Amino acid sequence: MTVEILTRWFGLYAVETGRIILSRPFSSDRDALLERWALRRAGRVLPEEEALVRELRAQGKGSLVSRDRRLAPLGVLPAFGHLPHLDVPEAGGITRALGRELLFEQARRDLAAAWDPSVHLEEAVRSLSDLDETLNLLGERLGSWWGRERPEEAAGETSPKAIAVRLQEAAAGSTSTSKLSPGPELLKARASLAEVWLRAEEVRRALERSVEVEAPQRFPNLTGLLGPLLTAKLLSQAGGLARLARMPSSTVQVLGAERAFFEHLRGRGPPPRHGLLFLHPSVHTAPRAQRGKIARALAGKVAIAARRDQEGSGVLPELSAAFERRLAEIRRPRKSPTRGEERVHPTRHAPSGARPPPRHSS
Repeated sequence: MTVEILTRWFGLYAVETGRIILSRPFSSDRDALLERWALRRAGRVLPEEEALVRELRAQGKGSLVSRDRRLAPLGVLPAFGHLPHLDVPEAGGITRALGRELLFEQARRDLAAAWDPSVHLEEAVRSLSDLDETLNLLGERLGSWWGRERPEEAAGETSPKAIAVRLQEAAAGSTSTSKLSPGPELLKARASLAEVWLRAEEVRRALERSVEVEAPQRFPNLTGLLGPLLTAKLLSQAGGLARLARMPSSTVQVLGAERAFFEHLRGRGPPPRHGLLFLHPSVHTAPRAQRGKIARALAGKVAIAARRDQEGSGVLPELSAAFERRLAEIRRPRKSPTRGEERVHPTRHAPSGARPPPRHSS
């Protein structure tokens, strides 16, 4: 007969033909219970499980099975089929309420262990993106509204900030009786809308300054390569520093170009050569033919920089220097073959010692 070993948060049980033949309940000590949970989640065998297996074998129970793969190193075979049900004993301080409390405590510990300090930088750069959309919409609306009243001035003014200031000035000292001017209440409402644009633009500049200050302190290697704003955007796109540090350079290269990448997989376009890295000056100022190579070289250094920042290592100046050397190699003009010089493909060289082909006389 086979004996199945069941491990629950409240104890260990040996079940044979649906009957518990041996049980080892745990104490209600919270720290000990949480420590056992941590060991199980890490894939390690509990000392109590080792003792239970030895005891069962000492009793002659040789055919031991379990649904938990952690017990395989102890010689316990895998079990299949219906999982036996075990109720919480509700004795010795072990209750369902205790299990619920332990679950919440374990969740809090996991959240604390998985905390990524780059989350605040991600929120800041996403706020910048939201503010950009808001400013664009409000700026277009203010320009359109100003054009209804002063079409000759709005036609030559393209700065949303200047338009917002003019709208506030128009509301402050307006005595115009022109048919094109709105009423007094609409003037005040329009001035309030202009004030919202000016305030949002001020908040955006404050957010941008905060990113420029915080990014070099938290991510010195990434910031040294990309600058603070591009570093923040890349971290936001990747989902945090921990995820960026696990990505290969080929993935880093196309971050931000996911739509183009999937269109390529469907056969609807060429593969993307760069994503957010296009915002780096060395990429977007390069000739089109060189952008892919530069983005690939930059992505390789970014992957290394992310891993160093994740480990908490210091600044590595060699990363920027190595990228600059590679950048100079890519930008160096290739020597074109002179007239009459034979162009030989590297893979078409004749093997060493081979005779040249015979000449045919005409």
